[in-house]
Amino acid sequence: MLTRESASWYQPSAWERSEGSPVSLGPTWVPAGEGYNFALFSRHATSVTLLIYGADDFVTPIYRHHLDPRRNKTHHVWHCWVPAAAIPGGRYYAYRVDGPRAPEEGHRFDSTKIVLDPYAPEVFFPPDYSREAAMRPGPNDGRAPLGVLPRREPRYDWEGDVRPHHTHDLIVYELHVRGFTARANSGVAPEERGTFIGLIRKIPYLLELGVTAVELLPVHQFDPQEGNYWGYMTLNFFAPHNGYAVHDPHREFRDMVKSMHAAGIEVWLDVVYNHTSEGDERGPAYCYRLIDNRVYYLLTPDRRQYINASGCGNTLRCADPAVRTLIVDSLTTWIQSMHVDGFRFDLASILARNEDGTINHEDPALIHEISMLAQRHGVRLIAEAWDISAYLLGRAFPGMTWRQWNGKFRDDVRAFVKGDPGKVGDLMCRLYGSDDLFPDTLADAYRPTQSVNFITSHDGFCLYDLVSYNRKHNLANGHENTDGADQNFSWNCGWEGDEHVPPEVLALRRRQARNLFTLLMLANGTPMFVAGDEFLNTQCGNNNPYNQDNEITWLDWDLLERNRDMFRFVKTLIAFRKAHPSIHRSRFWRDDVHWYGVNGPPDTSYNSHAVAYCLRGVSVGDCDLYVMINGYWKDLVFAIQEQSPGGWWRVIDTARPPPDDIREPGQEVQVCQPYYVVSARSVVVLRSRTTQEMLLTLSEPRM
Repeated sequence: MLTRESASWYQPSAWERSEGSPVSLGPTWVPAGEGYNFALFSRHATSVTLLIYGADDFVTPIYRHHLDPRRNKTHHVWHCWVPAAAIPGGRYYAYRVDGPRAPEEGHRFDSTKIVLDPYAPEVFFPPDYSREAAMRPGPNDGRAPLGVLPRREPRYDWEGDVRPHHTHDLIVYELHVRGFTARANSGVAPEERGTFIGLIRKIPYLLELGVTAVELLPVHQFDPQEGNYWGYMTLNFFAPHNGYAVHDPHREFRDMVKSMHAAGIEVWLDVVYNHTSEGDERGPAYCYRLIDNRVYYLLTPDRRQYINASGCGNTLRCADPAVRTLIVDSLTTWIQSMHVDGFRFDLASILARNEDGTINHEDPALIHEISMLAQRHGVRLIAEAWDISAYLLGRAFPGMTWRQWNGKFRDDVRAFVKGDPGKVGDLMCRLYGSDDLFPDTLADAYRPTQSVNFITSHDGFCLYDLVSYNRKHNLANGHENTDGADQNFSWNCGWEGDEHVPPEVLALRRRQARNLFTLLMLANGTPMFVAGDEFLNTQCGNNNPYNQDNEITWLDWDLLERNRDMFRFVKTLIAFRKAHPSIHRSRFWRDDVHWYGVNGPPDTSYNSHAVAYCLRGVSVGDCDLYVMINGYWKDLVFAIQEQSPGGWWRVIDTARPPPDDIREPGQEVQVCQPYYVVSARSVVVLRSRTTQEMLLTLSEPRM
């Protein structure tokens, strides 16, 4: 396929300089021909007209090209060639597309509307842009989004950029580009707040924290008038969202990636290839719906309405070859042109749906094509393996080598720490790597790294709210508190919210937050947490702030100073995990882990709230770890059931006040008794000395 990156060497034939070429969808600047090639897919269109606009007039095109199907169409691709000399001052472009006006057949063509090219490399919203105008019948000239013509400039200089690739030290940090630095107290210059450049300014902070991969909430261009702050209503899959740039979104995104890579940080994108911002039949018509509604969307049997497996009004027809091509082309662009290291696929089960909306559990073409693309380029794939009506978490998801967001880990660990009964066995399974979901058998041979373990994400309570609210407080979202999950496995520690909280409740909340983060970092698998949890950021109990572009969702950096003790705990714990490769392994712990109870074998009965284990590290050149977990509301005396007294050193005790809650390397406290009193609702971590450390101790001069 001819890509925009390779167009510099492309030599168009005489025919192509007359009629255009179908080989590369979208607009392509071809220096050898001093012209642009345009190509648009539409299986059912009967007429296509290309419109090119100048820099100032967004109503009247400076150039129109009505495509002749006898010259400018190859199979289902409409194409044409436009010499640069024919469009002096050309800056933007769009189409008019006509075809059957037959909603009963699934067609919604409307030649009165201006149509955005799905392959536009950048999207421009005129000053009079109106989403509402695209929702009403009639023309929307001057009020429709336009594509930006490809830039005629030298290729971006990546300066020898090398992709980092982490193994046992992989720590994933989910963040929102705008929300991360939007507040004045972020320390970022006003014009750079909420931008890709703002992220560059925060790289020293990420390095101090210990993050090795950032997972960015959607950065594909979305409709600024749609009201989805999170960005999960994508309009264009090729363009970086221009609201996250100071000037040039492409250059600034690349600068951000290059800077992250130089710091050893991977960049993952949360991508939304399951639906678009056009919504249901009442939504705006400005792109896919007007180009070929039946191709792009799953429709009900009567073809009048949209199948809504996404919960957002429509569902992309991901089994159709044209849609598969669009998605793979988009991913290829972000891999090759933007150097992205991984992709988290929102509602990824939709990628496995057949053309009738049913699930293909065996080998859906799109999943296979994405897997092959990732294998060729060495990028990571992560699935949110469910949608509104399908739950494919674990082996049910057909992307056999993909990582998956592990919602069971979130729910089980939350429930155990909250104090729910019957959760000890579930906690053991989650810490081990969730082999119930990713079986460690000869036939399956899944790996624990495929489980992306998380307690919190953008969707749901953040860490502080999880220990401060029993119920959601979403009135600000405008849905009378009906939106957002009702089952959060949260506990407010005896006091709802932050008004007049007793000191003992605040202390317990901090302990519970430390417990949750400790269990996340002790678990085999890939850990992920949401930005701000490390300093107890709050969203005031809102567990679905998808439309809150304000101080509810913008990180409050004053809390970093106020909660320095929590930040220290988190960064020290991250460093501890990274220093011990026995925790996060490419394979399950298997015989290296021995499970215990308070005094004897593990108790997984309904009323049990405690468990311990010893993780031996000699097979990976590490020391041993002994972990005691008390989810009960009373202190428990744990027998230390491995090694002789004095063979363990205390690293973590979440019940102790800072800075004794976690010890720096070399400052651990020796435990000389064969038992340890584990306080109510707390976690204790001991470590042994490695053989090398013991030899060094023996070699020290005696006084």
